Amino acid sequence: MTPELEIHPLTRERLPDLAALFGQGGDPKWCWCASFRVRGMTFRNASAQENRAVLERAVEELEGRAPGLIAYREGEAIGWVSLGPREDYERLQHSKVLAPIDDRPVWSIVCFVVGRRARGTGVASALLEAAVAYARVHGATLLEAYPVETGGGRIPSGNAYMGTLGMFERAGFSVVERRQWNRATAVRPIVRRRIRAR
Repeated sequence: MTPELEIHPLTRERLPDLAALFGQGGDPKWCWCASFRVRGMTFRNASAQENRAVLERAVEELEGRAPGLIAYREGEAIGWVSLGPREDYERLQHSKVLAPIDDRPVWSIVCFVVGRRARGTGVASALLEAAVAYARVHGATLLEAYPVETGGGRIPSGNAYMGTLGMFERAGFSVVERRQWNRATAVRPIVRRRIRAR
């Protein structure tokens, strides 16, 4: 029997736990979930320390809410989801492919990280469910995300950081638009789910 997950908002006190999760390697070790918060950030023009500072500032500066949620199992941080009002993410504000569909206020879910040993155990789905609940409590009425289509197959974990379309559809999201940069690039679905604020 798999021990239960505990999911909590990111706070200053929980940053070392997140650092341990991101420290397992791959893009999270460098990105620190800052790439959507800073327009034009690349591996060439930013460091892991600078990116960590971006997320730490978000923890300090956001009023009454966290920049994301951390999943724990038996006291160890094993998962992360980044979410917030679309305006929190500078890259989204300037993206052509992910440009706003309309002028309705939305919260965006932009990134998932699941620890290597915890993959395939439902952590991302649990984080998505918790993200919906967290957004609802904070007054969101419409959620949006930008998952990848897998065609029913498996894809490398590094390609699935925005979540998979199937996971979002199982959580009640629907595709509202599909876009691509050019014919050579992958089609990116944009999904939404309406929720009732508490």
